[in-house]
Amino acid sequence: MLARGKVFGALVIPEDFSASVAALAGPPQHKPHPPAMMVLTNPAAGSFGSSMAAEINRKVVATTSAQVGRGLTQELGRQSAHHSASAHAGRPAAPGAAAQLMIADPIKVNVEEGHPLGAHSGLGLSAFFYALVLVLGGMLGANVIHTQVDTALGYMANDKGPFRLVKPAQHMTRIHHFVVCSVLMVVLSMLTSALAMAGAVGVVGIDASHLGLLWIFGTCATAAMGITALALLAAFGTPGPIVSMLVLIGLAIPSAGATIPLQALPDFYRFLAEFEPFRQVVDGVRSILYFGAQADAGLGRAWTMTAIGFAGSLLLGLALTRLYDRRGLHRSAIQPAQPQP
Repeated sequence: MLARGKVFGALVIPEDFSASVAALAGPPQHKPHPPAMMVLTNPAAGSFGSSMAAEINRKVVATTSAQVGRGLTQELGRQSAHHSASAHAGRPAAPGAAAQLMIADPIKVNVEEGHPLGAHSGLGLSAFFYALVLVLGGMLGANVIHTQVDTALGYMANDKGPFRLVKPAQHMTRIHHFVVCSVLMVVLSMLTSALAMAGAVGVVGIDASHLGLLWIFGTCATAAMGITALALLAAFGTPGPIVSMLVLIGLAIPSAGATIPLQALPDFYRFLAEFEPFRQVVDGVRSILYFGAQADAGLGRAWTMTAIGFAGSLLLGLALTRLYDRRGLHRSAIQPAQPQP
């Protein structure tokens, strides 16, 4: 479960735990073996969630140690009473092994990583930042493509420093405009995913494997994000970037489960996590980087939700632009009135 990201930590009780506790009140030992419990962390599933699980397990060990200590103290009291009676009878009793240990807190705790990460994994946060780059690449790429296509069609002016160029407006249906932008977004996603991987792996040097799969998933995730942003632009027009910022960033980051685990979030964000795209991208990247690209470690769900988001956004954009075109709501620029002689 640790290796598939299903749990944030574990508390391991060894098989000889009961025997080690009983030995503390038994005959003396040359090499006493104190009872111990092992706390396993899993920063690959989330550094904050792993820290919470480790703190909970430490409290469990501390509570158990106090209870065992009280039991040993009572047992030592009975042995002392028996030792006093044996001494009066002329029979010396051997001191117990518990005298060699701190009876009040006898259990030792060992903390280890249950699923070790590389030294350049950002304590399990590199997947979050990599997914953030992909999401921003899709959203910003969609805005750039939408603006450049409008500029090429003459809907917007092309400002380059102090120079301003305005082309004659060319008519293009809304659905044709959306299709052209979507194709350009898919092409740009290939470059964006490659640049993100080159920067993260080649420049920053994060620990990463399955680079081919990482690039393919990054391309698909960026394209899905970009087409979602394009559909919102086609539906809302100028307010589209604000809506996409709210949907893809504002509500998505708190519900992604990348920093704070979903189990510690309010019900509203847990509901959003079921379909918000950011969480799906984080789970996919995390599975590729930390869990050997296992499908049941989040990658399978990430592929499914990314495909649903891609298809749903594409269908939404096509349906809305088709509807606007049929109602005559074209995007052609209004021609200025000709001056009268």
